Amino acid sequence: MKIEVDLDKKREIEVGDGGRVKFRLRDIAVEPGSKVNLKKDFDPDFTGGYEDKAGALEHVAKNVERLSAMQETLYAQDIYSVLFIFQAMDAAGKDGAIRHVMSGINPQGCQVTSFKAPSADDLDHDYLRRASVALPGRGMIGIFNRSYYEEVLVVRVHPELLVKQKLPPQARGKDVWEKRYKEINNFEKYLRRNGTIVVKFFLNVSKEEQKKRFLARIDEPDKNWKFSPADFAERKHWDDYQGAFEDMLSNTSTDWAPWFVIPADNKWFARLAISEVVTAVFEKLNLKMPEVDDARKAELALIRAELLAEKD
Repeated sequence: MKIEVDLDKKREIEVGDGGRVKFRLRDIAVEPGSKVNLKKDFDPDFTGGYEDKAGALEHVAKNVERLSAMQETLYAQDIYSVLFIFQAMDAAGKDGAIRHVMSGINPQGCQVTSFKAPSADDLDHDYLRRASVALPGRGMIGIFNRSYYEEVLVVRVHPELLVKQKLPPQARGKDVWEKRYKEINNFEKYLRRNGTIVVKFFLNVSKEEQKKRFLARIDEPDKNWKFSPADFAERKHWDDYQGAFEDMLSNTSTDWAPWFVIPADNKWFARLAISEVVTAVFEKLNLKMPEVDDARKAELALIRAELLAEKD
């Protein structure tokens, strides 16, 4: 039950004036069962040895065009749905990446859900419930800007939030995180078996780059609206979050719902890498337009003849 994506194919992408970005999807994929160390395993400044921002974004635009055509086929076939999950620290560029990579998608075939703090109604249900009701239908692309993974990230860094969930004793013991990893893996396996392809992106931004982006949001008036004091408060828990992300990636990257760690210090490369993963996933689905049977073809031929015979 794997998502068949060629992780070892070299993405030698021609960009700009004869330049190439050289990397493999395996360079940014989390091997199922591996123990992730973000500092050692994934460089947030990685660019595949290339620095042509404009050329890379030209290739992103080409991938967007390809994605638009593949999405139309996904919608027409009406068998699979695809769910892309985005997680990151604040200012890592999730919103911009979603906007750029998904810009060519027909809005009728896509839905974006942003998960903020749970409401009182959400807290009266299990933690997977609000994600379940937001899942994409067949033929649709779903995008989760944050997701149920907040339950093993924010809630882990701030365990007082667990108390507010009004859980029975057996659901909030010392092994609560291990249990949630298993529950999430089983949930995603269930989705995959029923036709929803789940692909997950962690935008890996460095602490130094986050600082630069926070300062830009403060210093540039047009960006003031983007900055929240709460974001700065969460920065003080940086090491705790890094540990929570490492455990999440180690325990929930699976054959049926893999994680890709996207180098996010350079937004142009993050968008390029995400667009390559997205198009690779669609290519391996081997989507085809629905075939029309002979009876339907005959019916269409009759309708065509009637239309041609109409008098204006």
